[in-house]
Amino acid sequence: MSQLISTDQKPLVSVITVTFNAANAIATTMESVRSQSAVNFEHIIMDGASTDNTLDIVRNLASSRTVVFSSPDNGIYDAMNKALDVAKGQYVLFLNAGDSFANNLSLQRYIDAIHDNNFPGVIYGQTIIVDKQNNILGERHLKAPEHLTLRSFGDGMVVCHQAFMALKKIAPLYDLRYRFSADYEWCIRCLQHSRSNIYLGQEPVIHYLSEGLTTRNHKQSLKERFNIMCVYFGTFTTIFRHLKFALRYAKRRHNSINVQ
Repeated sequence: MSQLISTDQKPLVSVITVTFNAANAIATTMESVRSQSAVNFEHIIMDGASTDNTLDIVRNLASSRTVVFSSPDNGIYDAMNKALDVAKGQYVLFLNAGDSFANNLSLQRYIDAIHDNNFPGVIYGQTIIVDKQNNILGERHLKAPEHLTLRSFGDGMVVCHQAFMALKKIAPLYDLRYRFSADYEWCIRCLQHSRSNIYLGQEPVIHYLSEGLTTRNHKQSLKERFNIMCVYFGTFTTIFRHLKFALRYAKRRHNSINVQ
C-alpha cells in the first residue's frame, strides 16, 4: 500500500471514499468534500489499484486534507477495512464514489453534533437519492427514524450507510463473509456499542448515487440481509417482519401504479 498524499493535521473526522476504476464518479465526491465549510477532517481515498485514470483525477483534485492509498484489495469491504486501519479521525464516515454531501454545511452539522452531545457513538441523518448528474430522484423508501436504536435495524437499513457516522473506537472491521450487505451488519455492531445516537433532523445530509454495489446485486443483498437479521433479531421475528415488508412493498407498488 502506498501513501501518495499526506496531512499532518490530527483530524476529528475521517471521511472515507473507496474507489476502483471510478473515473466517472470520483470528481463529484471529491468536489463535494472540498467544498465543506468544516476544517477538522481528513479525506481518505482508498483505491484498489485502478487501471483507468481515477488516480490522475484524485491527484488533480486533492487538497491538504486528502490522503490517498492505492493497492489491490479483495473488494469494497476489504478496502473499507484497510481505510479503518489507517484512519486518524475520532469518527468515520464512508462516502462512496459518486455520493456527496447535500450541501457545504453538511459535515459541519455532524461535527457540531459531536461537540454538542459529548462525543456520541453514532450520528446520523436523512439521505436523498440522486442520479449521475446529481439530479434528485427522491427519498429512500426507508427514512431515518428520529430515535435510533439497535432494534430499529430489525426493519432493514433504516439509515443509509453513507449518512451513518460512527465513533471510531466502537467501529468494528467489516465482516468479509458478506459480499453485499456487510455495511448493514457493520451498522448493527456499531449500535451494539453506542451509548447514544444523535439525529441531525429532517434536512438531508447526504446525496446517495442510486447505482451502487448493493443496487446492482439487489437479490443477493436481500438474502444476506435476511440471514443477518436472523442472527441478530431471531429467525421467527425476521420472518414476521418480512411479511410486513412484503405488504409494504405491495402497497408502495400499488400507489406507484395509481400515480402513473
